[in-house]
Amino acid sequence: MGWETRKRGTGCYYTRSRREDGRVVREYIGGGVLGRLAAQLDEIERRQREEETAYWRQEQECFEQNAAFVRELEEAAQILSQAHLIAAGFHKRRGEWRKRAREYGA
Repeated sequence: MGWETRKRGTGCYYTRSRREDGRVVREYIGGGVLGRLAAQLDEIERRQREEETAYWRQEQECFEQNAAFVRELEEAAQILSQAHLIAAGFHKRRGEWRKRAREYGA
């Protein structure tokens, strides 16, 4: 995108490039006031896209930090619950928690 000057033409004119069916198509906008307005509008849209991209990138980072914190909490809760079950006399057998049988004769 941008301003172009050709050898045969007089002055500068503004063009836009866009993708259409997998190839780049250049669109002639014009020179003078129309070209400047189109260039300003394109710049505003470009900045908005960049700001939106930055916003969503920040949201993604925040989400990933929260997810990591939740995983740590889950791990801590699992360790605490297992410790409580062991202290209460349970043991794990084939993936299930079972109450230990009383030992007689001790």
